[in-house]
Amino acid sequence: MSGILSAATAALQGVGSVVGVRNGTDEPPFTVEQRTRDVETRRYAERVAAETVVTGDEESARSAGFRRLAGYIFGGNHSRTKIAMTAPVAQDPAAPAGEKISMTAPVAQQSGAAGQWVIRFFMPTGIGLESLPEPDNATVRLVRVPAETVAVHTFSGDRGRRAIETHTATLLNALKDLHCEPVGVPQAWFYDPPWTLPMFRRNEIAVAITQND
Repeated sequence: MSGILSAATAALQGVGSVVGVRNGTDEPPFTVEQRTRDVETRRYAERVAAETVVTGDEESARSAGFRRLAGYIFGGNHSRTKIAMTAPVAQDPAAPAGEKISMTAPVAQQSGAAGQWVIRFFMPTGIGLESLPEPDNATVRLVRVPAETVAVHTFSGDRGRRAIETHTATLLNALKDLHCEPVGVPQAWFYDPPWTLPMFRRNEIAVAITQND
């Protein structure tokens, strides 16, 4: 019986790899604080990430940033260490140095489309900043992401610019009913590789929030 179950599991994993469904990919842990039809609020502890700034339109920047960060975790670092792939990959418009971007999405997504984008890989749970190897590529930097409460809207299918704008608007409208204020600019989170069939994709729009009194 155990042999049959093992074979079935292997078969399912094989199908998943063909259509791009993730199997056992590590994600930053969180606790769910509230859930509605369109939004889930989550509490994340401090995380560690590798990030890079890419100039270009939204989708080409995502692809270029992914390749740059993948190079780092696949051994492009001073110790040639390979680091496990995690999800999600985060993307948001880059703020000019010293400037705080006000919360005006979906305009914020549009303003980043022809400018600069921050692409971010979260590091596996339990790996501290000090223990990570230095990137070979000077455009990749290692950062701490502070603990935060985040509102998240999850969707599948298309993840192009117009889809991101539409789902960002859905998230921000839903926050009004929750009496929450967004802090900063929404991020797009992608959990699956580009070849994943759209119906199986897990995409999210996320923004840090504060609760109104």
